[in-house]
Amino acid sequence: MAKALAVLVVDDEPPIRRFLRTSLVASGYRIVEAEDAAGGLRSLAIEKPDLVILDLGLPDKSGLELGADDYISKPFGMAELMARLRAALRHSFQAQGELAVFISGDLAVDLVRRHVTRGGHEVKLSPKEFDLLRHLVMHAGKVLTHRHLLREVWGPAQADEVQYLRVFIRGLRHKLEPDPTRPTHILTELGVGYRLQLPPEHRV
Repeated sequence: MAKALAVLVVDDEPPIRRFLRTSLVASGYRIVEAEDAAGGLRSLAIEKPDLVILDLGLPDKSGLELGADDYISKPFGMAELMARLRAALRHSFQAQGELAVFISGDLAVDLVRRHVTRGGHEVKLSPKEFDLLRHLVMHAGKVLTHRHLLREVWGPAQADEVQYLRVFIRGLRHKLEPDPTRPTHILTELGVGYRLQLPPEHRV
């Protein structure tokens, strides 16, 4: 599902997990927690997080034995940790052949920083608006059906709430389009769904 990016925190110290949970949730991430390596491996298989923050000295296994792309020593500051997380996410997007930043005309969407600008000015989106836009960006140029978007962004229980989706698309257009009545970014495919227009240089 195109939810907030998920971070798995594996640490046997509850205060550290609580601190990271509070800070990361405030920054727009979804948090999954485990207190040891065994729990971390289970969560890794089930939740498939985008990133893992792993304590080196776990009670049942050394964190480095599980593999690491980077490390940071305790005590650490959130500014440094967030910078490392963003760098790791960019590497992940690049490894998957995806762009961390989508740019089309005056619209720029930074998937890592969850930052959107239009004409150089920041656009404030709600968490759900960003999740919807993120899913459109990750499939830019492709037609996504109403049911697909509703299922992926809101969950299977909302798969038939087409009017609900239209309300959010209308809200995004008012924030992102120069003229919301004649959209150039988020296009309607009548009776089917929506498509985020690719930049001119990427269109076939």
